[in-house]
Amino acid sequence: MGWWRIGTDSLAGSRFVVSPLAETIAALKTLHAGAGAHAGERAWLAAHLPAYRERLTAEPLDALLVRAAIGATWNADFLTPTPLGEGEPSFEEEVAAVRDAEPGDAVPQLEVAVGGAAPEPLRTRRDLPRRMAGVLEWVWRETVLPDWPRRRRVMEADVVARTARLARDGWTAALDELRPGRMRWLGDGRLQINTREYPPRSVDGGGLLFVPVTPDKGWVTWEGSARYAIVYPCAGTLTDVTGPMVPEALGALLGTARAGVLVRLDSPKSTSQLVALTGQGLGSVGRHLKVLLDAGLVRRRRAGRSVLYDWTEAGAVLVRAQD
Repeated sequence: MGWWRIGTDSLAGSRFVVSPLAETIAALKTLHAGAGAHAGERAWLAAHLPAYRERLTAEPLDALLVRAAIGATWNADFLTPTPLGEGEPSFEEEVAAVRDAEPGDAVPQLEVAVGGAAPEPLRTRRDLPRRMAGVLEWVWRETVLPDWPRRRRVMEADVVARTARLARDGWTAALDELRPGRMRWLGDGRLQINTREYPPRSVDGGGLLFVPVTPDKGWVTWEGSARYAIVYPCAGTLTDVTGPMVPEALGALLGTARAGVLVRLDSPKSTSQLVALTGQGLGSVGRHLKVLLDAGLVRRRRAGRSVLYDWTEAGAVLVRAQD
């Protein structure tokens, strides 16, 4: 298994960051796989996969490059640069790191990704980073940007939930939940980052970033010994825009919008998470929560700097009675 040694200083100084480029890379990986993890992702694929495949059919060299760069076991490094973790860079600022990657390094990195010789048409090319940036720009513009405000809300809501979990249960629990089955805290300063046999790395003294993405994808990356990043998928309940069905009778009793807030509180969620999940405005969600609180259907509690809501016993009985 691959693992990193992470000192207490690196953990204490770690940060959650939102990266438009990481979101776009995860979207590219989803398009490449052609399979969605839930109904919302499958609907997104149905809307965008035909145009993506049409673009690659028109540019067969790009199709070959994407297949090689995503690789069988590893990403080509120039595809997944480590986020800067400072401020809030735009997609255009971030994708420059892909475009400006050293052309001479691209083919050796592709060979690591595919686990052998790079495809012959790519071996002598000097424009591979520029071509990859062009693919990412298309994915961003055509498939991510139109939905970026919602995606950003989902990622921000996930960060709220993760930091609340961290404050409540500590690093072991928080890290174990980032990528269940692949990532876990081993103790003694060691974090398993995947199940593959890679040499351990020391993160002591380097900056550590946690980067959420809404597709069900994840990877790790680093910039020398100064900056490391763990890209992880947001909680599935946040990213599936279809959400739970609102029973007709419950919608008639409470109103469809208010019932939509209530049915999602089977587990504790913050106001920002509910905004991301329901698509309703912050003011609307706040008003619905006040009514539900006054009716004794939900309760409110604090977790670190976040306020979380979930069902009371009466709320659980009301929702489950509709099943």
